[in-house]
Amino acid sequence: MKRRIAILGGGLAGMAAAIRVAEAGEVPVLVETRQRLGGRATSFRDPRTGDILDNCQHVVMGCCTNLLEFYEATGVSELIEWHEATWWADPPHDPVRMAPGLLPAPAHFLGSFARMRFLDRGVKREIRRAMLAMIRLGIGGRADWSDRTFGDFLRANGQSETGIRLFWEVVVVSACNLRVDEVGADFALQVFQEGFLGHRFASAMGLATVPLEQLYDPVVARIREAGGEVRLGTSVLGIAYDGRRVGGLVTRDGMIDASAVIATVPFDRLSKLCSTPLKQADPRLRNLDELEVSPILGVHLFFDVEVMALPHMVLPGRSTHWLFNKGVDDAGRQHLHAVISGADDWMALDETEVIERVLEDLHWAVPRSRGLAPIGHRAVKEKRATFRAVPGVDRLRPSVEPGIGVSNLFLAGDWCRSGWPATMEGAVRTGYAAAAAAVGGRGVMDDLPIARGARLLGLR
Repeated sequence: MKRRIAILGGGLAGMAAAIRVAEAGEVPVLVETRQRLGGRATSFRDPRTGDILDNCQHVVMGCCTNLLEFYEATGVSELIEWHEATWWADPPHDPVRMAPGLLPAPAHFLGSFARMRFLDRGVKREIRRAMLAMIRLGIGGRADWSDRTFGDFLRANGQSETGIRLFWEVVVVSACNLRVDEVGADFALQVFQEGFLGHRFASAMGLATVPLEQLYDPVVARIREAGGEVRLGTSVLGIAYDGRRVGGLVTRDGMIDASAVIATVPFDRLSKLCSTPLKQADPRLRNLDELEVSPILGVHLFFDVEVMALPHMVLPGRSTHWLFNKGVDDAGRQHLHAVISGADDWMALDETEVIERVLEDLHWAVPRSRGLAPIGHRAVKEKRATFRAVPGVDRLRPSVEPGIGVSNLFLAGDWCRSGWPATMEGAVRTGYAAAAAAVGGRGVMDDLPIARGARLLGLR
């Protein structure tokens, strides 16, 4: 008989686990409290305007092999638009285009890096030295820095405060949702080693061409085709535990019996759903209350004319980190999406203050916007956007490997130990790994191969 596997949480980890359970020939029952899938990487209808807006701008990169496989498996790959180049604001000059050149990795960015006018020659030399140090450190060498911040690594490798402010900070805070003096060095080192230096396609950026929630519509059909269920709007009260095994999920609508449970909800939510006996029986659940969070702020701006032609822009040295061009509608209205990561200092601001600060950065970066006020705006505060990837936090993150704790309870989510910081890729990886541990079948996809030149220099 087919086994019935309850999957708690309809974010990316939960959806990935459900797809893999279905592939293995078992019956997934995906349970989500909200009325839509996607977790923190989804959309909502703005009650002021009726517009469908994304919670925040989420990006897939070429190195995200598992997320890309998930999009392929669910048939939405064609809804991702790829950009090999990133544009860096450099007023009063035109933005600088940073893109791979003809040289192989890890030297593929040298040409465009040399054209970054806002960095002087001395700072560029510093950055090149640090990049070479990262390559020579190797992937295994990251562990030696797990108890120190990335700021420590940068200063140990001769980086000036100017270089940190104008280059390292904006990349790291965007990828890890913490600033260089807060984030664990091993997380930031991975971003550069595997996201930029190891393979020329690794840094390519993919953006959804539709609201994020539309990427997940095929998931429901795939689960139901396999004989499974998707239960939206279902409030879970707890994980049933008989002192030896878990037996399913207790909901307001009754019991959902299952042979195994894959829990993919955020750590603070999971802590509330686990009884004291279950926590005592499973060591993976004992540190849930020690993990901390880091917020992200997304700001949607609407203008009655087109103010920005580029698809996106990095804002070095500014409080706003990215601007994304969401397009111009039939009425000529342009939608821009500003993103502030590691946004602790912004959480106490009211929306008027937020908009004023973002507009100051927009006017600095985009001359055509100066003197214009938006005709509409919406600030979205994700106060619990990611776990806080501080030094040593991996000792608190639970493993997704089988054989630990209660035998038929499996954990997934970007906060679990995936080898990645809090990203969509990390979420999908843990969902795949948890499903493989629960029912067998395919697990985590291989990473991009490291280019020969990078391997010869020590990145292996």
